[in-house]
Amino acid sequence: MTARLAGHALVECLIEQGVDTAFGVPGESFLAVLDGFHEHRDRIRFIACRQEGGAAFMAEAQGKLTGRPGICFVTRGPGATNASIGLHTAFQDSTPMVLFIGQVASDQRDREAFQEVDYRQMFGPGTLGFAKWVAEVHDPHRLPEYVSRAFHTAMQGRPGPVVLVLPEDMLTQSTGAAVLPRAEPAQAWPAPGALRDLRAMLMAAQRPFVIAGGSGWTAESALALQRFAENWQLPVGNAFRFQDTFDNRHPLYAGDVGIGINPKLAARIKEADLVIAVGPRLGEMTTSGYTLLEPPRPRQKLVHVHAGPEELGRVYAADLMLQSSMANAGKALETLTAPPQVPWVQWSAAAHADYEANLVPAPVAPLDMAEVVKVMSRLAPDAIYTNGAGNYSGWLHRFHRYPGLQHHGRTQLAPTSGAMGYGVPAAVAASLLYPQRTAINIAGDGDFLMTGQELATATGYGAGRLISLVVDNGTYGTIRMHQEREYPGRVSGSDLFNPDFAALARAYGWRADTLARTEQFEPAFLAALDSGRPTLLHLKLDADVSTSRTTLAAIREAAAKRLGR
Repeated sequence: MTARLAGHALVECLIEQGVDTAFGVPGESFLAVLDGFHEHRDRIRFIACRQEGGAAFMAEAQGKLTGRPGICFVTRGPGATNASIGLHTAFQDSTPMVLFIGQVASDQRDREAFQEVDYRQMFGPGTLGFAKWVAEVHDPHRLPEYVSRAFHTAMQGRPGPVVLVLPEDMLTQSTGAAVLPRAEPAQAWPAPGALRDLRAMLMAAQRPFVIAGGSGWTAESALALQRFAENWQLPVGNAFRFQDTFDNRHPLYAGDVGIGINPKLAARIKEADLVIAVGPRLGEMTTSGYTLLEPPRPRQKLVHVHAGPEELGRVYAADLMLQSSMANAGKALETLTAPPQVPWVQWSAAAHADYEANLVPAPVAPLDMAEVVKVMSRLAPDAIYTNGAGNYSGWLHRFHRYPGLQHHGRTQLAPTSGAMGYGVPAAVAASLLYPQRTAINIAGDGDFLMTGQELATATGYGAGRLISLVVDNGTYGTIRMHQEREYPGRVSGSDLFNPDFAALARAYGWRADTLARTEQFEPAFLAALDSGRPTLLHLKLDADVSTSRTTLAAIREAAAKRLGR
C-alpha cells in the first residue's frame, strides 16, 4: 500500500470498519488525524463538539444505536479526563466504543510533559474499571493491528469501551501498512445441555418471570425472544433503561424493572419461583439495591444468560448460567418446545394488568408530566428518546411505551451509569446519525446545563428533527428528595439558579417555547414536530412535584414522623 501519514492510515482503518461519523474535540496532539479526516472528507466526517464529555456521550450513543463501536477523539490530559464520563457510561452500559486519545511525543514521555497522563494506569481494565482494554501505539506500522483488535475487543463477549493512545510523533510518521478487514464479533451460543436444563426448570415452575435487557441485541434476536415468551406465555419485564428490548405494547409485557419500579411488579418478582434474566448484569438498579434478587443465592431459582463469562457467577450464584451473545440468545430460547398448556397463564395476565394500571397517574396541576409523556408517545411513538439522570426521567420510564427494537432499532438512549448530562449529546448524535428519525431529549434543569452547549453542535451540523424538553423545577430534584427523606426541611446545596432556557436556546439558533400548563404542551409539541428545526420546550414545574409517585411535602412529612420531629 502507498506510504502515507499514520494519522491518515488511522482514518482509512475507520472507514474500512464502516465508520462514517466520528465525534470529538480537536487537539494539537492529533492534528495528523484531523488532516486525515480532511483527506477523506467524502467518506467520513468529524463532528467537532463543544466539550469532550459531550463528545464521548455522543460516541456512546452511536455505539448503542449502531451496535458497533462509537468513535471519539480527544486530546491528552484535560481532554481525556473530560471524556472519562462517557467512557464510564459505556463501560457500565456495556456499549461498544473506541476512545482515541492524543498523547505527548514519545521522546517526552515519563517527564510529566505538558498534559501528560499514563492512560494505562488511569483507565486500566478491570471488573470495576473504565475500559476493556487500554493500549498505546508506538509503531505506526502496527496501527491497523491495534485498530482491528480494538474493534474486536469492543464488540465481543460483554461489549464495552476500548482506549487507544496515540503519541503525537507516531501519527506524523509514514507507513505503508495495509488496513485490516472489517471486524465482526465472534458470537456465542448456549450449550445444548444447558438449554435442556432450562426447559426442565420451566416445566417445574409455577410463577416464572423473564427480565430482558443488556446490550448486543439484534432485531432478529429480540423478535425471537418475543416468540419464546409467546410460546411459553411468560411475563417479561425490561431491565433498567433497556426498556426497548421487549415491546411495551405486548400483552405479556409486565413493566420496567428499575428505579421507581411499580410496587406490584417488585412484589411479583419476589414471589416468582423462577427468574430468567436474559442479558442484564443484574446490577443495583435492576435489582432494587439487590433486594428483588438477594445475592449470592436468591430465594427464586435463577437462570442468568449473559454474553460475558466473567459476569456469570460474579454476583449471583445462579442455578443455571448460560453464556450467549444477545444476538443469539433469543434465537436459542425460541428452540425450547413449550407444552400445550402452562399453569401460569393467569399469573402472566395479572402481571400485564398491573402494568396497565400503573399507566394511570393521579392528576397534577398546572403542569402534569405524565400527560406530557403520553402526548409525546401518541404523537411520536417511534422516536428515539434520550435522557440523563434525575427524577424527571421517572415520568418517561413509567409512561412511555417503547416499541421493541425489532420494530425500529433502539428507541431508548439512557445511561445505566446514572450520568447527568447524557441526554442532550445523545439526542444530538441520534439526530445527526439518523436525520430521517425524530430524536427527543428530556432533561432536568441541572442535567441540561451540564452539556447544554452541545446545542451549538446540533445547529452547526444541521440537525433537524430534534426536540429537547427542559423540566425546570429550580432544584437538583433527586438530591432534594433524598435530603427531605434523611434531613427533612434542611435544604443545602440543591437549589438551582437558572437562566431563561428558551432565550438560551434561541441564542444557539433553536426554536423555543416556555410552557407552564398541561394544555399548552400538545400544540407546542406539534409545532416542534412540524418545524423541521431543533426546538427546545422549557417546562416550568413546581419543585414540590418530586417524582411520578409522590411530592416533596409528602416525603418531608413521612420523614419527620419517622424521625419523631
